[in-house]
Amino acid sequence: MNYFDLKGQVAVVTGASTGLGVQMAKAFASQGANLVLVARRQNLLDENKKEIEKEYGVKVLAHACDITDTEKVKAMVAAAMKEFGRIDILVNNAGTGAVAPAVDITDEQFNNELKIDLFGTFICAREIAKEMIKAKYGRIINIASMYGLVGNMAATCSPYHAAKGGVVNLTRALAAEWGKEGITVNSICPGYFWTPLTKDTLETDWFAAYAKNAIPLGRYGKEGELDTCALFLASKYSSYVNGQNIAVDGGYTAI
Repeated sequence: MNYFDLKGQVAVVTGASTGLGVQMAKAFASQGANLVLVARRQNLLDENKKEIEKEYGVKVLAHACDITDTEKVKAMVAAAMKEFGRIDILVNNAGTGAVAPAVDITDEQFNNELKIDLFGTFICAREIAKEMIKAKYGRIINIASMYGLVGNMAATCSPYHAAKGGVVNLTRALAAEWGKEGITVNSICPGYFWTPLTKDTLETDWFAAYAKNAIPLGRYGKEGELDTCALFLASKYSSYVNGQNIAVDGGYTAI
C-alpha cells in the first residue's frame, strides 16, 4: 500500500520557483499529483514545469502571481480550476526574510515581512478554501518556521519571527474554523535548510559552528528531509491531524 498516493489530485504550491517549494512540488509529482506552480518569476516556473512534466509525467500549470494581491490570487485560483477542475492541496510556501537587529529594522521591512509571509498566506488559504469547501475536502499546509515557535540570539530577525508566529496561530484558527468542512490545516516549521534565502547565512563559519551546537542532530537539514512530512500532511491518511505545527528542525526546538 502506498500511503502517500496522490494520483488524480491537484496541489497548488506557492514559492515554487526555487528552494523548498520546488522540492515539495517534485515530491507531490512523484506520487502522481498534478501541480499548480506559483511564484513571481514566470521564467523559473516555466523551467520547473518542463523538468517536472518530463521527469514525472504529470500535468503542471505554471502561473506567475503576487500572493499579496487578492485579485491576482483570485485569477490564479480561477486558472487552476479551469485547467484541472479541482484543488485538493495547498502548500503556502512563499516567503521572505529580513535579518538585522530589531533597532535597525525599518517600518517598511517589518510591514513587507508581514505582508508576504502572513497576509499572503491568508489570502491564498482564503481563496482556495472557497473551492475546497464546495468539495468538502482539502489539505492546507502552511510553511511556517521553527522561528515561529521560539526566539533566537544568533540571526536576529524579529519581523520574520513575528510573521511566522502569526502563521503558526493562523494555522490553528483556520483548522478550528474549517475542520467541519472536511479541510485540515497544518503547518510545517522547518529548521535550518539550504535554500537561496538562507544560503549566505548558513555558509558562514560562525553560523555553522553555532548550528552544530544548537541542533541536537548537529547539522543542517538536507534536501528531501522536509518532503515526507509534506506528503503525509497532504495525504488522506493524515485525516485526523488538524491544527498542528510540526517542527522539522533536527531537534532545535526540543532544547
